[in-house]
Amino acid sequence: MLPFIRSDLAQFTAYKPHPSSNTAQGVQPSTQIDRLDTNESPYDLPPQIKEKLAGTFEQLIETNRYPDGGHEELKSAIAQYVNESANLPPSVFTASHISVGNGSDELIRSILIASCLGGEGCVLVAQPTFSMYAILAQTLGIPVVTVGREADFEIDLQAAQVAIEQTQNPPIRAVFVVHPNSPTANPLTTAELAWIRSLSEHILVVIDEAYFEFSQHTLAAELPERPNWVVLRTFSKAFRLAALRVGYCLAHPELIAILEKVRLPYNLPSFSLAAATVAVQNRTLLLESIPQTLNERAKLIQALSQHSTLQVWQSATNFVYVRLKPNGSHSQDAAVKIIHQNLKAAGTLVRQINGGLRITVGTPEENARTLNRLQAALLDLNKF
Repeated sequence: MLPFIRSDLAQFTAYKPHPSSNTAQGVQPSTQIDRLDTNESPYDLPPQIKEKLAGTFEQLIETNRYPDGGHEELKSAIAQYVNESANLPPSVFTASHISVGNGSDELIRSILIASCLGGEGCVLVAQPTFSMYAILAQTLGIPVVTVGREADFEIDLQAAQVAIEQTQNPPIRAVFVVHPNSPTANPLTTAELAWIRSLSEHILVVIDEAYFEFSQHTLAAELPERPNWVVLRTFSKAFRLAALRVGYCLAHPELIAILEKVRLPYNLPSFSLAAATVAVQNRTLLLESIPQTLNERAKLIQALSQHSTLQVWQSATNFVYVRLKPNGSHSQDAAVKIIHQNLKAAGTLVRQINGGLRITVGTPEENARTLNRLQAALLDLNKF
């Protein structure tokens, strides 16, 4: 360990991005690769949107100039979209309620810096969930308190409440929930919603709505009355801009002003800002793919449920979570690993996580190949 580096970093493992289809190891040569491991949209931007962006780059973006550091045009467009999608009057959310980040990850980091840094607080998460909450907290030296989930993946609310009451020096200052959750695809339940509503105003409640466009579950309408809440959103999923790394959050203007203090200046390139603005302005066109994704999701769940060896959960997202049912002939972890490796070798990349597989809903062709490859992998598993 280098002598000038924090000693606790030696215990951490860096987040490992999933390999691109060109670099995925263990895939058979000349195989059609389906990337169903990162919950991206399977659909690229329509040609007419790409043409608009090409024209924007050519005519409006000066690469020798810094980008718009205040993001005002994009924030105004987002505010209009949020009000519209939540059936709110057009004046409820304005640019002052919005902060824009280099992906949601930057916003999570800013939230942690603003609330917990310097030994002032720790973070509560319920596992399994999105890994970056804990990863980013640990890299900042912020303690992470974890609780489990029930069989239906509802947060263990009793354990969570006990943790909040008993954790001191530092106290729990931020609670992260996902609506709906990743990797398990379930929205917050009535009991979970009642619990976060009951939390003290001294605790920041972060509600990640990365999959809002697929679930249509949002708590945005409650934000004006809850100054200790913040809602995270992203352009990486339904808006098809994963490559350009744009996220945003909604909160009380006073909290947004604090987040603006701690974010990096010029944190988004001009092209990312332009792309996100064009995307939200053309949301009707871009979000036309969602009904097809939801229809494919339903077909995928139905087909997966036909396998007696699989446990399949309902989904409010663009992915499905499955586990193997207990079988005395092999351990669960070993069996899932074998299936994961066989799928990869055949060309289907899915995420092995928390004892199961998270499968992104792809195109009809990708989903058909996934089901065929999974059928073959399950048959191979029965040979062991």
